[in-house]
Amino acid sequence: MRCGVRAALGLSALVIGLDQLSKWAVVEQLMRPEGVVGTPFWSPYRIELAPVLNLVMAWNRGVSFGIGNGAEPLDPLVLSGLSALIVVGLVAWLRRAGSDLVRLAVGLIIGGALGNVIDRLRFGAVADFVDVHLAGHHWPAFNLADSAITIGAVMLVADSLFRRPDSTKTESHETK
Repeated sequence: MRCGVRAALGLSALVIGLDQLSKWAVVEQLMRPEGVVGTPFWSPYRIELAPVLNLVMAWNRGVSFGIGNGAEPLDPLVLSGLSALIVVGLVAWLRRAGSDLVRLAVGLIIGGALGNVIDRLRFGAVADFVDVHLAGHHWPAFNLADSAITIGAVMLVADSLFRRPDSTKTESHETK
């Protein structure tokens, strides 16, 4: 199956849609008790899904994995603008990508980045709610957009490590 630019951008749109749907379900439905009116920026609730997996409500005003979250809040517009610039660069890369795997990976990263931009513009922070833990140690809470970015990045690393060199490039380089 071939993955062109349109398919990769369609994957980005799918990631954005699923990310925003999952955030709506958690922020507006699961973590807001019945009859409580006001800001959704806190919730005392933790929903245990499995012995190592909870749903929680965490607001990330920093960058990935909560870096900068405890310091002076970073301006959501600045972080959104930076993310938008990165997305522009990723779209340019997507148009030049030579493999389906790279196009899929970049599509995932674009969708995840834009899903989190929407949160920053809407709430001033990113809604994180997946809490993975083991033996009292918790990974920083994350969301579907973060998962898409991580999977896309792993795919890019795998491509760079395991891609076979293009024999036509090798031959033309050796003949010069």
